[in-house]
Amino acid sequence: MSGIVFAIPGDIDAPTGGYGYDRQLLREWRETGTEARHLALPGSFPFPTAEDLATTERLLAETASDEVLLIDGLAFGAFPEALAARFADRLVALVHHPLALETGLAPDEAAFLRHNERAALGHARAVVVTGPATRDLLAENYAVRRDAITVAVPGTEPAIRATRASIGATVRLLAVGSIIPRKGYDVLVEALAAIRDRPWTMTIAGSPDYAPRTVALLHDRIARAGLADRISPVGSVDSGALWRLYDGADIFVMPSLYEGYGMVLTEALARGLPIVTTLSGAGAAALPDAAALKVPPGDTMALAKALARLIDAPADRRQRADAAWAAAGALPRWQDTARIVARACLGDGSREVG
Repeated sequence: MSGIVFAIPGDIDAPTGGYGYDRQLLREWRETGTEARHLALPGSFPFPTAEDLATTERLLAETASDEVLLIDGLAFGAFPEALAARFADRLVALVHHPLALETGLAPDEAAFLRHNERAALGHARAVVVTGPATRDLLAENYAVRRDAITVAVPGTEPAIRATRASIGATVRLLAVGSIIPRKGYDVLVEALAAIRDRPWTMTIAGSPDYAPRTVALLHDRIARAGLADRISPVGSVDSGALWRLYDGADIFVMPSLYEGYGMVLTEALARGLPIVTTLSGAGAAALPDAAALKVPPGDTMALAKALARLIDAPADRRQRADAAWAAAGALPRWQDTARIVARACLGDGSREVG
């Protein structure tokens, strides 16, 4: 195979972890001279129209017969089996997490996606996942052979340590991620309402574009809790604004119900922030216990207790911040991730785990 065609649905510049992973792969491949190019697919996935499926098939058919087709999971999991079968000899699936596990799906939608993705994965010559938990899910529930799965965890680049300027005053909490049901912001608001007597403010940085009803419900929940002056959903932010948010935070919070990995956790670790997270993905499991408090996903009171513990204890926050900063140096880099994915696509027999 001569090179990689990386087929990605929708706007590759969208501010999500999945698209961020895709962008980083393409950037690293350009810098290392790996032959790879981006192929933009229609944005209607994972529920494509018939017209968009026809467009997708045409775009894939126009690629060279010796190019590997690396398909982002947002599209791959929605491929009809016949489409996957047509390109099976050069098809590689990149699965961030199974589509059927997205919170908020109707039961029939989840069942359709589960059946569809399982069938499509049966035609992939290789599968790349972003964490060991997703590998295990695909092997156990989607009939994918373990020896066909490559784990390539997201990379993290070195960063400047956050200043945490407000220690000793109001504690600044930060969460980062699109406002969608799976991110668990409703649980977060309830947890914060339970500790309203503590001195904290909360900033949520994430796109409001993917689930308008969830956004409306979040704002309503904040208002009904009487916390509109303390919880600020600021929407999507550019990299500079996000850098400043990390720099001014005292505690990073991830309340997700499920994550394939959870890239924001290692971003927070790289800035030396103490973390409160749910055990919702490979990223949370990989965090050192000395740096993070971990609670079951969806458990409002456990999340409230963990937040209260760090808000009440500046010395504990400092110790966990030091542990986060110490651990940041051992994080895998994007060049490592890109190399692993390229090997899975182009083939040298390795199944390296990042």
